[in-house]
Amino acid sequence: MKKIFTVLVLSLLMFACNDNAANKIKKENLELAKERDSKIRQGGAKIKFDKTEHDFGTINEGDIVETVFKFTNSGKSELIITSAKASCGCTIPEWPKEPIMPGKSGEIKVKFNSKRKPNLQNKQITLVTNTDNGKEIVRIKAMVIPKKKS
Repeated sequence: MKKIFTVLVLSLLMFACNDNAANKIKKENLELAKERDSKIRQGGAKIKFDKTEHDFGTINEGDIVETVFKFTNSGKSELIITSAKASCGCTIPEWPKEPIMPGKSGEIKVKFNSKRKPNLQNKQITLVTNTDNGKEIVRIKAMVIPKKKS
């Protein structure tokens, strides 16, 4: 049994080592990697918000309120926001789907529906980006006056 195992391992090693790793590299992948590395050396995308928190103040239950978080790409490569997800279904973000070039601006629109959300509400919106952090967070809050029960 030991002989069979030893022969099997030795044959695997012999055949596995015959492949030249350099022959497996595709030229188009190498070019893409060089381009990516060049962009990394330039510096990545950076997002600078005019504000990262918004307080709607006191609102009535059932009110639908909106705000805008303006931002600028202060980095050296294009900014890509892959997704924006709120911590609750009552909060709906809208974000630019196209890349934001360095020096250019964009905005995240956030709509909050206070229906069945009485009292103090704190919600966060997580943006998945190509910044160094990989994600950015903006927050909203409101004091929601409950509806009077009939």
